[in-house]
Amino acid sequence: MTITIDSEPIDERGYLVHAEDATAQLCLALVHLETELDERGLGLSAVSRLRVLVLDGADAAELVDVVAERLDGSTAPAISCIEVERLGVDGMLVAISADVAVHTRTTHWKKDSHMHPSLTETPALRAAGTVFLPGDPGYDDARTPWNLAVTQLPAAVAVPQSIEEVVRVVTAAVGLGLRIAPQSSGHGAAPLGAQPLDDVLLLRLHELTGVSVDPERRIARVLGGTLWRDVIAATAPHGLTALHGSTGDVAVVGYLLGGGLSFYGRRHGLACSHLRAVELVTADGTLIRASADEHPDLFWALRGGSGSFGAVVALEIDLLPYADVFAGMLLWDLSRADEVTRAWSAWTAGLPDSVTTSLRLMRFPPIPELPPFLSGRSLVVIDGAVLEDDARAAELLAPLRALRPEVDTFARIAAPGLLAVHMDPPGPTAAVANHALMAELPDAAIDAFLAVAGPGVQIPLMFAELRHLGGALAVPHDGALDRLDAAYALFAVAPAPTPELVAAGTEAVDAVVAALGAWASPRTFLNFAEHTIDVATAFDPESWARLGRVRRSVDPDGVWTAAHPVGAA
Repeated sequence: MTITIDSEPIDERGYLVHAEDATAQLCLALVHLETELDERGLGLSAVSRLRVLVLDGADAAELVDVVAERLDGSTAPAISCIEVERLGVDGMLVAISADVAVHTRTTHWKKDSHMHPSLTETPALRAAGTVFLPGDPGYDDARTPWNLAVTQLPAAVAVPQSIEEVVRVVTAAVGLGLRIAPQSSGHGAAPLGAQPLDDVLLLRLHELTGVSVDPERRIARVLGGTLWRDVIAATAPHGLTALHGSTGDVAVVGYLLGGGLSFYGRRHGLACSHLRAVELVTADGTLIRASADEHPDLFWALRGGSGSFGAVVALEIDLLPYADVFAGMLLWDLSRADEVTRAWSAWTAGLPDSVTTSLRLMRFPPIPELPPFLSGRSLVVIDGAVLEDDARAAELLAPLRALRPEVDTFARIAAPGLLAVHMDPPGPTAAVANHALMAELPDAAIDAFLAVAGPGVQIPLMFAELRHLGGALAVPHDGALDRLDAAYALFAVAPAPTPELVAAGTEAVDAVVAALGAWASPRTFLNFAEHTIDVATAFDPESWARLGRVRRSVDPDGVWTAAHPVGAA
């Protein structure tokens, strides 16, 4: 495979050398290139193409001659000179970009260490950006995902702050024979943490953030580590919002690559169907843009096909024209679970697609940080959004309000307020989870649901949730995950702050899913799959086969890995 090595006339302290002397700067850049090639066990003959980047094209012929003389005796690469507007630092007149053929990835680890030996022998990876190796101050913080129950032990962690830094880090990691796992917030990190990561660079993108909004076209461009709360804050002044999830601290990219289930979903479909374009760094260090017109097969795969295709550094999404929304929650004591759950199930059967809601059986710990109506209590909560005017929304909610909820917050609110309706944890949390897609929810299924998670059951659950699907979520679009072909989604979560509670919580969430197994679909949903699954079950057979073909076309050497890897190279 081919990688790109960039070389500049910078000394080991990061200072420019030979100011105002282009020839001397070029010679130093060539020395740096030779040094890096030597560290990779390569010679100049591995260079297939070399570009000399200059500020002044008048120097081009002379500089190309210098390079040609330096490379004399090796297999001559193609040499070109490109005039650019600026280089890395003030006073830099020339730099080099070389395409280099490297061997395909091999693994060669020390038995007693999860650190790749070459990481201790070369500064190439550290020179590429902000990188932490095991034992470094900052390594533990950098490797820790949002889900604090997950332990990730990668060979290295990179925390880039720019797209250019992502390119450098990817190029360096591939040159060292590492696989790469992109990760933004790390909400669904458990399946990745369960994998061996001793040959993996964890590419944490949480510092690569930013949002720009085009209100006329109703499009936002979002950088790769950005959270939904920042997107919604940027779109709200324009009277716009997006198909975000139920909490603001989830990263946009992972959510969209897994499909994206929103409280706007039954009207507007999966969030991944509103992707307009994706910018990603491929395994050879190339930054490409995928859209319906550019790399269309890759664009198809990225719309719900998980993170096995590259490092997504930016994307463009369609926005929704909602400045406000009728949304909120209804709350009852858990003793009312039988009555409320059956009423909600019957109510969802006849709803228009303007209504998207969930029902949860919730158990809150007795802690002072919670308001009195939640602290130490077990509850039934129905929440969601109604995309109607106030009068019609009230008419649709009337059957539930007739059940006399203890708390009723449904009202017209500013669109950003929808991020708080679901009462998800406001920060990193240790938890385990399991899920299923429900083909139907008959009375017998409700009986089973209440028997395992309802009143009187002593089980260490945080919540057991049923989310209403259908509507536009079931309408196919052109993407790897083209629809959710199910009536409801079941999602069970348990707290897991200690190893003992991880085991107990896993048993609890598995029991909820098993209890409803008779009515479950064989399909799974990646956004809710917070444990290791057979990833093929998230897709129909034709889409799964196509995902494999796309993966092999863009990553033939299997550089990328993910929580839910698809299409093994």
